[in-house]
Amino acid sequence: MAARRRFNTESGMATRWRRRRMCVLVCERPFPASLRDVSANGAFLETNARPDIGGRVELLHPDAGQIAAAVRAHGLDGIELSFDGSAPAAAFALTAIVTDMSRAGPMDL
Repeated sequence: MAARRRFNTESGMATRWRRRRMCVLVCERPFPASLRDVSANGAFLETNARPDIGGRVELLHPDAGQIAAAVRAHGLDGIELSFDGSAPAAAFALTAIVTDMSRAGPMDL
């Protein structure tokens, strides 16, 4: 049975000053995903994809590159991923956060 969680959309990294970058989640096929929250230990993606919990996936970010992950949980509007917490995972998370904060978007005009 799949674990389902209700994620608080008001907390985490997605604040008014951080745009949610479009990414690609690669599991059985590529799926569009929006990165809501990210750290060296994992991420929450808004996506319609529902790969198996415990399954291995890859996340492609347009600026941070790619990272291997495991599916930790399914939420109502996306999935939670687990990273290994290594230095490359921390670099991926920091790059994603910094680029999301520094790019001008339609809301900044």
